[in-house]
Parts: sequence; structure tokens; C-alpha cells
Amino acid sequence: MTRMRITVLISVAVVAAAGLGVGLAVAASGSGTQAPAAAAAAPGSPPYSYYRSMMSRYYGGSSMMGGSGTDQQMMGMAGYRWMFGGASAPGWMQGTDMPGSMMGTGTDTGMVMGQLWANAPGPRVSAGQAAQLGGQIPAGARIDRAAKAITFSTTTVRLAVVASPVGGPDETFRIAGLVNPAITVPAGAKVRIQVVNADPDTAHGLVVTASQNISSPMPMMTSHPAFTGSAVWFLGNPTTAGMHTATLTFTASTPGTYHYVCPVPGHAQEGMTGTFTVGNSS
Repeated sequence: MTRMRITVLISVAVVAAAGLGVGLAVAASGSGTQAPAAAAAAPGSPPYSYYRSMMSRYYGGSSMMGGSGTDQQMMGMAGYRWMFGGASAPGWMQGTDMPGSMMGTGTDTGMVMGQLWANAPGPRVSAGQAAQLGGQIPAGARIDRAAKAITFSTTTVRLAVVASPVGGPDETFRIAGLVNPAITVPAGAKVRIQVVNADPDTAHGLVVTASQNISSPMPMMTSHPAFTGSAVWFLGNPTTAGMHTATLTFTASTPGTYHYVCPVPGHAQEGMTGTFTVGNSS
């Protein structure tokens, strides 16, 4: 198997390790809400159709659509569900036994994922809109630029997050003009976060997690969503059609200190993370 094919397998398996089944569903719907795996794999659905189209480019076209052995596992309906965390998936796909040698391909997984899903269906914004969103001051927020902190006093929270913004530090988030700011919201707040991937050649996403292991090289395996709907696992590279965007919608129901991180392998480890505190705002 070629290095590129191995890397493609790893990229898809990394998504599966997060229990996704919705990596494509998120891209197709623009929602951070976890969708049932069965719905994501429905025949004719945009996620499954795009998956088949993408994989066929790397595995010999029609031979992958209904062959036997590995081919059928990779491209058939049962194989799709298996690749996206089905019960019969090997342990390393579920994050329980990931061999380090599998990541030693010399290829940035985020770059591979970004290329594979660049043309995936889903909402987009222009470069100008992304720049505006990255500097937008959210309603009901107090901005402390010296402390790099954003504190909300309202129970309705709306903010935009731009990943690797143009003109800013690479592998960072821009929120209200700040780089990786600390965010505080009241307990019980209804939170809506629009995420935009502005990086020209690498996939990015965002997950709010209770995990303290924010330096993990494989955050998709360790940084499970803290709240239902608090994750968009990845967005593909921008194209001439615009920059991919998706929206997380969740209730910050439990007080505590959490983190928001980019779940693409290696990105949180490189500093693409910030604190997300749920508690009474002062």
C-alpha cells in the first residue's frame, strides 16, 4: 500500500476514533449537533456519497465500490459504518490501541484531511466575511484585551471563531480580534459558536472539552465533547467557493473549567487551544 493510501486510511480512522460517523454530516449540515451514524451513512446522503467519491480517487475507482475483502470494507455501506466507529472496528480505530508507527508516514494528517474534504458539501463564507467575523465583538461580552479574556454576562452567547486567520499566527484561533482568548459564560448559557476554517492548506475544527490533556497529539481520541453539540471535528480547506463554516449549538449546563481545542492531530499540542469557563460572570 502506498504512503498516500496509508495516510488516507489514518486520516479517516482518526475521524472514526472520535466516534464521528458525523464528520461529513457536520460538513454537510453546518451543525455541530451529533447526528446518528445511520443517518450519516444513509444511501444517497451527501456524507456517504462524498465519502465514496473521495475514496474512489485513491482506491482504483469502481473496483472499490463493490469488490471483496479490503475493498468492500473500505467502500461498501457496512465498511463505511465500520470505518466510522462501528462496533466491529479494530481497537486502534476507537482510540484504545493506536500504534505509534501508524502515524509515522511523514505526512501532516491535517493537510491530508484538508485536501480530502476541500470540496465537501456545506455552508461557506468569503474571505472578507471571515475577516469580519474574526474581529467581531459579541453582544453581551466584556473584552479585556490585556488579559486576552472575553466574559459574557448574558445567558445567550453568540460568537465567531476563525481558525488560522489570514495575517495572524498559524495554528491559532481568532475570536473578537484576540488570539486564543479565555472565554467565560454563565452557567446554563445557550451557546452558539460559528467556526470558520481560514487555513489555505490544513483542516481545522473546534471542540469544547472537559479533558485536561490539551497537549495530546491525538485530541480526537482524548478530548471528548463536554456538552452535546459542542464539537465540529474538522472543516476542509477553503476553495474558490469560499471558506468552510459550521456552527456549534449547546447548553453550558455544568459549571467548571473546560478547554476549547482544535481536534485535528497535533494542532492543540502546537497551541491551538484556550480556556472555556462556565460559571457566574462577575
